[in-house]
Amino acid sequence: MTPPLIHLAEAQKSAPVTDWAARIGWVVGLLVFVVFVYWLMRQGWKWRGTLQGDLPELPSTPDDLGTPLLTLAGRYHGSTTAGQWLDRIVARGLGTRSRTELALTDQGLDVVRPGAADFFVPAAALRGARLDKGIAGKVLTEGGLLIVTWEHGGRQIDSGFRSDRADEHPAWVEALNELSTTEHHTSTTEHTETEGAR
Repeated sequence: MTPPLIHLAEAQKSAPVTDWAARIGWVVGLLVFVVFVYWLMRQGWKWRGTLQGDLPELPSTPDDLGTPLLTLAGRYHGSTTAGQWLDRIVARGLGTRSRTELALTDQGLDVVRPGAADFFVPAAALRGARLDKGIAGKVLTEGGLLIVTWEHGGRQIDSGFRSDRADEHPAWVEALNELSTTEHHTSTTEHTETEGAR
């Protein structure tokens, strides 16, 4: 009769040997693929910036900004060609997402971005504002984004912002639309009077 210990010894099998060379090969291959994809994305970003190189320098904040009508702390999510929420604008640093502090005055919209280039939208360049749910690379719930439409270098631009307190958005839409309408009416009247004087 075979002792029970011999049966136990026969039942044990050695664990399969790990093929470390194959595993390391897969990991290295995956890393190379990720780096390649990142490089392609970076090249696409740079190429887009080159295509948009005709966009003039962004206006800087005037010395006499005036008393803020509204202020907002939140995030800047990017800019696109107006009405085309996937056509991202990356020239002049407009493609860089960042924290932001907004101040709206009679002079215009001051956009302060820690870690990125600040810019200023003169009141005469404002074309309106609305609530929306998305802009290139960012989709939120309906009305989660404050979209400001403005004109620069003959191009209509949509810039997306999100306040830390979303209940502030409606007041911003109302104030921006009122300021842009007033400025547009004033500039139209001045242009008409100038034409009439000739």
